Amino acid sequence: MPTITKSNIDYDKKDLNDKTLLKLYYNMLKPRLIEEKMLILLRQGKISKWFSGIGQEAISVGVTMALKPSEYILPMHRNLGVFTTREIPLHRLFCQWQGKASGFTKGRDRSFHFGTQEYNIVGMISHLGPQLGVADGIALANLLKKNGQVTAVFTGEGGTSEGDFHEALNVASVWQLPVIFCIENNGYGLSTPTSEQYNCKHLADRGKGYGIESFILDGNDIIETYSKVKKLVESVRKRPRPILIEFKTFRRRGHEEASGTKYIPKALMEEWEAKDPIENFRSYLFSKKILSAEVDEKYVAEIKAEIDSSLESAYAEDDITPNPTTELNDVYKPFDYQEIHPSSETKELRLIDAISEGLKQSMERHKDLVIMGQDIAEYGGVFKITEGFVEQFGRDRVRNTPICESAIVEAGMGLSIAGMKAVVEMQFADFVSSGFNPIVNYLAKSYYRWEQHADVVVRMPCGAGVAAGPFHSQTNEAWFTKTPGLKVVYPAFPYDAKGLLATAVNDPNPVLFFEHKALYRSIRQEVPTDYYTLPFGIAALLKEGESVTIITYGAGVHWALETIENNADISADLIDLRTLQPLDKDAIYNSVKKTGKAIILQEDSLFGGIASDISAMLMEDCFEYLDAPVKRVASMETPIPFIGQLEDQYLAKGKFEDALRELLNY
Repeated sequence: MPTITKSNIDYDKKDLNDKTLLKLYYNMLKPRLIEEKMLILLRQGKISKWFSGIGQEAISVGVTMALKPSEYILPMHRNLGVFTTREIPLHRLFCQWQGKASGFTKGRDRSFHFGTQEYNIVGMISHLGPQLGVADGIALANLLKKNGQVTAVFTGEGGTSEGDFHEALNVASVWQLPVIFCIENNGYGLSTPTSEQYNCKHLADRGKGYGIESFILDGNDIIETYSKVKKLVESVRKRPRPILIEFKTFRRRGHEEASGTKYIPKALMEEWEAKDPIENFRSYLFSKKILSAEVDEKYVAEIKAEIDSSLESAYAEDDITPNPTTELNDVYKPFDYQEIHPSSETKELRLIDAISEGLKQSMERHKDLVIMGQDIAEYGGVFKITEGFVEQFGRDRVRNTPICESAIVEAGMGLSIAGMKAVVEMQFADFVSSGFNPIVNYLAKSYYRWEQHADVVVRMPCGAGVAAGPFHSQTNEAWFTKTPGLKVVYPAFPYDAKGLLATAVNDPNPVLFFEHKALYRSIRQEVPTDYYTLPFGIAALLKEGESVTIITYGAGVHWALETIENNADISADLIDLRTLQPLDKDAIYNSVKKTGKAIILQEDSLFGGIASDISAMLMEDCFEYLDAPVKRVASMETPIPFIGQLEDQYLAKGKFEDALRELLNY
């Protein structure tokens, strides 16, 4: 590394001692030397991809050294210095990048898309924005635990254009969360310059609109970065609140190596090369007689030796051998279901009351359970399910949220990472589309990727029949049954709803819990008064017969019951699935093998719904037992209309009896 005779950065040592200054230098040097080696390996085809942070090391190192090892950091793919400063063994990092078993994702994800509880690091996903809301959740857990800890999260200037950024800042400000938002403004989002990315002078100015203290730091000045962040972190530990920091820096290599840097003006590149954080700091340390050539050479030799030996051990590790059973078993965190039987005391409850009671008893049982949603506190939610909860559990655990479904789902994930539980209420299931990305890409995939479970239940008031129109009436379970890693529960009766909700809260995996609005106050049942659980993946056989198997769930169960009761001549098995993921295939197959005919009823529109999958399963696995084609009955292929006569025409309920008769007469 050539010596620069005079530093181009005006360092202010302040009260830092020589030992700290040398540690700052060493911690920057290490990721730089690793990166230089990785670029060689990339050209040799020994690694597949690389996202370079060359020139940005001061930010990663300064922020990480300012935090305690016990405090969470959520880095991006240009923050190698976070991982090395937290002293993750290079062998494990190299195994991660080579897709070896000793990495952090068992070859299932690449580069920096991983986290590790051992080092309190939570890795990114390619969608960038969700980690900001996850940091809110971790910070919320710290706030509730009163442990005086801070969370730091990184994003780039491009990521600040995403809605998740604005949602996360707003939530952090409203809740006064101890989180440091770090923006690495490095000039380009892939090839898009900042002039095309935002139209404010400084990204730090955005914090003002959210009532957040904001600062602009020279991201290439390691002393300024470390000293200022350390001071801010110490302040936030004492007085919890969010802080926004914009680090001015530059990306001197491509977004990833294959994209190159041809779009960057040469003069601009040269200007920032002259501001290299390591070269300049090294020259400064030499000039102050803090670092000698001998010590510098020792550092380089020591780091290079560690790199070489770690690479050698990583290369020596066997390649991963694909095993379908292993892959399938790692989609969900193992759940040791505990059957809790109720006492004999019961009372008549509506579906809505059973859900409220089940949620309340789960809150009593799990002191670390937090409920979040719009209007759920004093107002009790639009359906009054959480009415009275604030008085019993307090506003810390029953939290009104801004209208930002994405950030709140992400906050639930953050609570789970920090060892707590979360229930997120979607005011209507339709609104989950605004929180879709973190559910299907973060919650669903985290355990498979790096064994981090998502202990989050998303409650989904759903369904038509209440004249609520296109945006408050969907039953969108098929969006989630398609996604490995999610569990989907859809009860039709108060008894099932209460017991299954208790299990959903106990389960460490993400659960979508569907609650049909039209059943809330129309269905009553005797329900045990105390706490109990019901298992997932076990359907209920509500009626027994010989001629046909009716398979349904949710409101469809009640439509089918009404049809059977009005047609005494129909001898049918009626199966209420209760959970859609996991699905009780045995109950379905055993019944169809007995009756020889199957009809599947769903409220959702036909194409792409769960009825299609069940039909395909029956055709593949029970074909020789069938006496007729499998019949599917579903609602119209239109959005859900508002006015009653159109809604009645839309719903599958009016088609079911004729379809059933047609199948019986086949």
